Parts: sequence; C-alpha cells; structure tokens
Amino acid sequence: MSKKWIWGLLLANALLFSWMRWGGLLTTDPESMSAQLELHADKIVLLKKEDALAQAEPVPLSAAPALLPVVASAVEVVEAGPAPRLSDELANPPKQKQCLYWGEFSGSGLADARQKLSTLNLGERLQARTIEHASGFWVYMSPLKNQAAVQRKIGQLQALGINDYFVVQEDGDWQRAISLGVFRTEQAAENHLASLRKQGVRTAKVGERKSKLKFTQFVVTDVEGEIESKMRVFQADLLGSELKISDCN
Repeated sequence: MSKKWIWGLLLANALLFSWMRWGGLLTTDPESMSAQLELHADKIVLLKKEDALAQAEPVPLSAAPALLPVVASAVEVVEAGPAPRLSDELANPPKQKQCLYWGEFSGSGLADARQKLSTLNLGERLQARTIEHASGFWVYMSPLKNQAAVQRKIGQLQALGINDYFVVQEDGDWQRAISLGVFRTEQAAENHLASLRKQGVRTAKVGERKSKLKFTQFVVTDVEGEIESKMRVFQADLLGSELKISDCN
C-alpha cells in the first residue's frame, strides 16, 4: 500500500504540473493563437543583458521632451535670429516744424501788416500766400451817378488822409462804387468801418461781396518765442486778423 500511495502522489504531481504548464492551451482560441504566431518574428531583436539593463534605467525629466514623437517632414525648425534694428529715422523721426500763420489781409490792412513785419527782418523765413474766397465782406460807398461825382468823392477821401480805395469799373449794378476794403469776415469789415468813421467818413457801409475775392496770408517758418510774442502784439493792433501756430505745410 505504501508503494501505491507514493506512485499515486507522483502521478498527481505530474498531472498538476502538466496542467499548470500546458493547460492554458486547451482553453485558448486557435484563431487567436495563429494571429499571435503571425507577428513579425524576423524583426524581433534580442538585447544583451547589459543593453536591457541600460534601457531599464530611469529617464531624467530634462530628457523627457526628446522622447516625444516628432515628424521631421512636417516641422521646420528655424533658428531665432536677432530682432531687426530700426533705422535712426524710424526710431527717432524728425520733429515737425511749426509755422505762424497771420492773415487774411487786403487793402490798407495788408499794407499795415507788411510794414510791421518788415521790422522783424525775417528774410526768407517770411512768405506771403494768396488765398481766394468765393465771397466775403467789404466796406464801400454806393455807386455814384457819373465819373465827375466819383472824382469829387475821391478828393474828399484824400483830404481825410484816406488813400486806400478802389473804384469799381465793371459794367453792372456796382459800377462806380468805391471800395474801401474787402475782408474775410463781417466783424473785420465792421472794425475797419469804425476806423474810417473816426477819420470823418460818413457815407460808407458794410456789405457782403458775392464775388471771388483775394486775400493775403503771411507765413513765418522756424518760429521763435520772441518772434511769436511780437507778432501777437501786431495782431492786437490790426483788429480782425487771425494769428495761429501749427505744423508747416
């Protein structure tokens, strides 16, 4: 009995070992086994023990980006170069020059403005430009009956010290009217009329002039503080004139 019992134990151990070793094959799908056998066995490379241990070492975090998959054909690496340097003109653009504009003048006002500006000795820094307007205001004496009446009126004006006048010669409603000055604004015309009345003129009046009128504006370049101060004094003397400072054009 003892021998039979020993052989029985040996046989049981053998069966148990066989089941543990090959029993999984009995429960596996044959098709899946054939699929596994179709793996590219020719591409399997056996590593040496030293290489396997080297690959099993932990990878430092600093090297982690190198492990990311990169498609070289889809990514173009461009080395960053130095930022372009702006030229001196773009980095420090020249400051726009400032000019003084004084005007607009005609007749006796123009003569007075020229006389005042001559005291500043501005040379080429002083320019005069002509500005046309479709309409404006004028101080005038109504048209007279004939040329003889015109000559008498001119004599009276000259006796009062008034030499800035113009006799309208064109045919029409204003023929033989006497212009004592044209102005861009009505206020400037009223100021001139008030000045004439102080000189003794009684029959002049202000009206709108519906015709192309020419005026003069003075421009001073390279403005200095002293020049600007003097010209503001001139402006105060010539009522109705405008003095402004802005970019030269």
